[in-house]
Amino acid sequence: MALSKERLQRLIDRSTDIVVATDRSGLVVYYNDGAKRSLGYTQEEVLDTHVGRLYPDVAEAKRVMAAMRSEKIAGKDIIETFQTGLLAKNGDHIPVAISGTLIFDEEGDEDGTIGYAKDLRDILHKDQLATLGEVAVGLSHEINNPLAVILNQAELLEGDVLRLVGDGDCSVEVERLDAMRREVGRIAQILDRLGEMVETDSYETIDYIGPARMVDLRGSKHLAEDAARWSERLGGLRILVVDDDAGICITLKEILSSVGCSVETAGDGVEALACLDAASFDLLLTDVVMPKMDGHELYLALQKDRPDLPVLMMTAFHYDKDHIIKRSRMKGLEGVIFKKPVDPARLRQVIAETVGR
Repeated sequence: MALSKERLQRLIDRSTDIVVATDRSGLVVYYNDGAKRSLGYTQEEVLDTHVGRLYPDVAEAKRVMAAMRSEKIAGKDIIETFQTGLLAKNGDHIPVAISGTLIFDEEGDEDGTIGYAKDLRDILHKDQLATLGEVAVGLSHEINNPLAVILNQAELLEGDVLRLVGDGDCSVEVERLDAMRREVGRIAQILDRLGEMVETDSYETIDYIGPARMVDLRGSKHLAEDAARWSERLGGLRILVVDDDAGICITLKEILSSVGCSVETAGDGVEALACLDAASFDLLLTDVVMPKMDGHELYLALQKDRPDLPVLMMTAFHYDKDHIIKRSRMKGLEGVIFKKPVDPARLRQVIAETVGR
């Protein structure tokens, strides 16, 4: 079907983009419906007036015209997606990307201009949301690591209090520790809600986890296990903990050592492989995001050289930008995925189940 001049005119008139044409003097000779919707001026208010009124100032209008005449931008007499700003009738500054060209008459003299401007407000808003999402994820990761240290140290402290008091009354001290754990739980809930917002607005990170269990740490944190019973189940196990956060390594080592495990730590995947070359281990507990070698790369190396070594992964936030969890599960990872701060009771239980299996 041929596109007639009249049909083309109607399409341009109704375009959602801002379309403005001027004569050689800079007076507006064409102003479409999209321009009216975005800028707020009617055709009657703009036609036969200078195009400079649509810019924040004369200097910006001159900058656009200079770019159109420059061969260094998109080529002589044209501009493509040139970012500038327009001024709406109500005073709003509207960021736009203009593509336009000079118009010449039959003698080759400049006869005017025509430009198509894309309103960038929605695009820039989405970019800002994506950036804020990245910041939120990073912030949550950094907060969750010290939360893990606090939670684990509280559990160790409670065990020390119970041992020191013996048959005495330590209910006040235990209640204070419980209060600390409750506040840690409240912070974790806030981070959870922040994570859900990021996922809903910008990312899809839930479905690919598949059958893996994400440990929820918002429940009660009472010291329910008998130390002797856990020592009987886990005592003697050699465990390698891999995390680039030294505080996480120290507290996990203390938690597991308290029930008889022999624990070594490594700061990244490369260091972990060196530890594995020097000694044998019954289980490896690794962070997901690490420098030099992340959890997925470490898992692939272990699958090749030590396929029988059980691997558990943990992450400080249930957002996996580099799809480390997904890629590892596609390669056969069956280990539980922990969300830090890790509940020591659940960690011991899952280690016992994993090594037993």
